[in-house]
Amino acid sequence: MIDRTLAPAFGQVEDINLLHAQPHLLDNGLQCFVINGGEQDLVRIEFIFSNVEWDVHKPLQAFATNTLLNDGTSEYSAAQIADKIDYFGAFLQTEYNFDQVTVTLFTLNKHLKATLPIVKAILTDSIFPQRELETFILNQKQKLSVNLEKNDFVGRKVFNEALFDNTLYGYDIDANAYDRLTRNQLVEYFRKAYQPQNCTLVIAGKVEDHVLKELNSVFGRDWKNEEAATPNFFSFKNSAGAEYYIEKEDALQSAIRLGQIAINRTHADFPGFQVLNTILGGYFGSRLMANIREDKGFTYGIGSALVSLKNTGYFFIASEVGADVCGQAMIEIEKEVNLLKQEKVSEGELDLVRNYMLGSMLGSLENALSHADKFKNIYFSGLDYDYYTRYIQIVRNITPDDVLNLANQYLNFDDFQKVIVGKK
Repeated sequence: MIDRTLAPAFGQVEDINLLHAQPHLLDNGLQCFVINGGEQDLVRIEFIFSNVEWDVHKPLQAFATNTLLNDGTSEYSAAQIADKIDYFGAFLQTEYNFDQVTVTLFTLNKHLKATLPIVKAILTDSIFPQRELETFILNQKQKLSVNLEKNDFVGRKVFNEALFDNTLYGYDIDANAYDRLTRNQLVEYFRKAYQPQNCTLVIAGKVEDHVLKELNSVFGRDWKNEEAATPNFFSFKNSAGAEYYIEKEDALQSAIRLGQIAINRTHADFPGFQVLNTILGGYFGSRLMANIREDKGFTYGIGSALVSLKNTGYFFIASEVGADVCGQAMIEIEKEVNLLKQEKVSEGELDLVRNYMLGSMLGSLENALSHADKFKNIYFSGLDYDYYTRYIQIVRNITPDDVLNLANQYLNFDDFQKVIVGKK
């Protein structure tokens, strides 16, 4: 009989078997990667475009173009596009981040012949109707107005501006930026960014030969490059730590956001820094959660993260705490950061974090789609699958001395950009 008073023994993950992406070229040179797996007769097809030629005078160009991409072609209205995709039980979405935009189609294999031409029309013949643009501008300005009343949104906005200067990563978007948007800006950006030489195709699911043949038939023959476009490139360096306080007299909670420019996935210390981050605030059992939430009761949640971008990385700590305890929370956060620099983490705590991190990685690999997500992480960072082998080895073998050294190298509270919105 199981003794339920005893915790089960740890079973450390020894290795993780990833489905490797197989390269494939369409006739026009469009680079594809195939992650074939699963029994369900469906695929996810991602058209991933690098953001190009950032212009500080047109800060919303890439975002607006991606958002309005499926709002009309010369043949189909936005409603007709949605109806056609829905009719075949498919799903089409667009996503935007700092480095890339993605157009994703989820569909049953048997409906590829019907759905791929719709995507082709969107990627080659979007017309960005003026009425749709006006609606977009109105909605976004209203959304911005609402968000500017939220302390956490303002905190994130000010923090990004402090870290990333006047670039795409940290540009101060206001209502006037939306008013300056024009249809010509969208058409211009669409012509430069949405072309085969700026696209990577990632296909995951049950990818049989007919899927690749159909993709080549639709996208590999008459989809041509129009003009060269230069992917965005930014360089950043840590500036001196500073404090930014935005007072909200009636605030019941204060938003806290702290951090600095850091390393990204291409750096050898990144896996070790991920361990350090997890100990500090990267999971529910972290030190910040144990102190600020469980012991002090200052917040419902607090966490930290190490974020990898194409051109840089950054580390941050974020929370919303009671306005009357904001100053105390800041003291406790600084204390937890400094403890990691002064005292070695115990083997017991480190074992717990090791098993959490490797177990989370293993648990995230549910199907071919999640294996494709792991591939994108390394491919767009210029890495190969050896990264995951090194990652697992570092997480399994990292020592308390390693964590202490990393903390002293990368966590200097005085160098943090410190943002408080509310009361301090």
